[in-house]
Amino acid sequence: MARIVFDLDGTLIDSARDIHALANRVLMDEGAAPITLDQTRQFVGNGAPTFVTRMRSACNLPEDSHDRLLSAFLAGYSNAVDQTEVFPGVEDALVALVAAGHRLAICTNKPLVPAQAVLTHTGLARFFETVIGGDSLAQVKPDPAPLIAGFEALGTGPKIYVGDSDVDAVTAQRAK
Repeated sequence: MARIVFDLDGTLIDSARDIHALANRVLMDEGAAPITLDQTRQFVGNGAPTFVTRMRSACNLPEDSHDRLLSAFLAGYSNAVDQTEVFPGVEDALVALVAAGHRLAICTNKPLVPAQAVLTHTGLARFFETVIGGDSLAQVKPDPAPLIAGFEALGTGPKIYVGDSDVDAVTAQRAK
């Protein structure tokens, strides 16, 4: 059977509303204007540090505020799950894949603890043998190392990677 590794945000779940609310709480504490949900969706995909860089830039906040903003963002990230939704059909597909004997993992640029929190909150955690988060290794996607680690954790068999973004496509290409 195949080893199937999934991206998380935008592939299995829509977490943009939770990330948007968290980002705007952080910005409010800074006395900065909020970002839009569309901006949030555009900023997601390369991990929390990049998200905060993009958010900071959009709000014209100084570069020296980055570490403080990132710390505040990460402090709330594990609890940012209440508005996250599983995309239609995802749970049925995962049930069918596991029933067919496929082994499943997650490879996401979301830090590990928030990724595990949202998987638990949505009920999807039970399907995945391993979760590689954006802070599980020194590298993040599009570096192939996290994806390769996800496949290695699943043993042997054909490899399939399922993602939704250019970052995921580049990661898959680099991992061959």
